[in-house]
Amino acid sequence: PALYFHSGEREEKCIIEDVPSDTLVIGNYKVQQWDIHQQDFLESAPGLGMFVTVTAPTDEVLLKKLYGPQATFSFTSYMSGEHIICLQSNSTRLMAFAGSKLRIHLDIRVGEHFLDEVVAQAKDKVNEVSVKLGHLLEQIHHISREQNYEREREENFRKTSEETNSNILWWAILQTLILISVGIWQIKSLKDFFIAKKLV
Repeated sequence: PALYFHSGEREEKCIIEDVPSDTLVIGNYKVQQWDIHQQDFLESAPGLGMFVTVTAPTDEVLLKKLYGPQATFSFTSYMSGEHIICLQSNSTRLMAFAGSKLRIHLDIRVGEHFLDEVVAQAKDKVNEVSVKLGHLLEQIHHISREQNYEREREENFRKTSEETNSNILWWAILQTLILISVGIWQIKSLKDFFIAKKLV
């Protein structure tokens, strides 16, 4: 998804991306710095670095690297689940930057694949078609993996729902039995009371 968010100096901002296994994820970002004189965000933030950290669902760090104010990063998931992508500015050597605001534009593409630029730019039409076909096949495999992942999630949700419904049913039966037992006990107690008082 393409989005932007604001951040302060050295402030870490994270997003969660649900990714199927064995999937390439490509992220593009651009940082704009607030200019107090123009009262607007500048188109570029020269000299500013951004730490990019990607964490797998098992808390394993897949990527931790310092980039510039505008960059592309990528990683491949080895398991399905929620991956955490964090960005943090590196502004220790920019004393004038202290307390400034940043606007970070971020675009995450899941299942994209890099095309070999040399082959993609080849004049031979057969090679070009072959590369495009390979790219389409990769996209098909990605869609298939994503469908399998969604199917697994749906199955887990269905199992959880069935277990919950079963528990609710047994709880309702138990409540009914308790109410019937209490009712019978109250009737018997009242009957014994009336007999004892010789009202019946």
